[in-house]
Amino acid sequence: MPFSKRLARWNRVGLNRITRHIASWAPGFGVIRHQGRRSGRVYETPVNVFMTATGVRVALTYGADADWVKNVLVAGGCRLRTRSRELTLTEPRVVHDPARRGVRRLESRVLGVVDVADFIDFTAQPAFS
Repeated sequence: MPFSKRLARWNRVGLNRITRHIASWAPGFGVIRHQGRRSGRVYETPVNVFMTATGVRVALTYGADADWVKNVLVAGGCRLRTRSRELTLTEPRVVHDPARRGVRRLESRVLGVVDVADFIDFTAQPAFS
C-alpha cells in the first residue's frame, strides 16, 4: 500500500474536511460520495480523478482495501463531484495498471514515485437528483 494507514486516518479525521471543499472544483480532483456498508452513513472522500473515454479512473492512493473502495464495490457505484459537475458512477472495477494508462504524464510520474499502480474504473453518466 503506497501510503500508511496512520496517514490515511489523519487525512480522514482532519485534512479531508478541508480538501473536499477544494477537490470538488480543482482540476484533476473530485469528491466521491458513498454510503457506509454497515453504518449506512454518507461519506465524502477527496480523490484524484482522470476522465477516460468510457468514464472515470480514480487513483487508489491508499490501496484497494480502503474503506471507501469497499463501500463503492458493495454498492455497485457512487456519486462524483468534479469540476463543479455531479456524475453517477457505476460498474466499479479495481484494476492493477503499473503503466498508469489514461493518466496524464505528470500525474503518472507522481503516482509512480509513491508507487501507486491500482485504480478503480467507473462508467459515468450525468447525475440527476
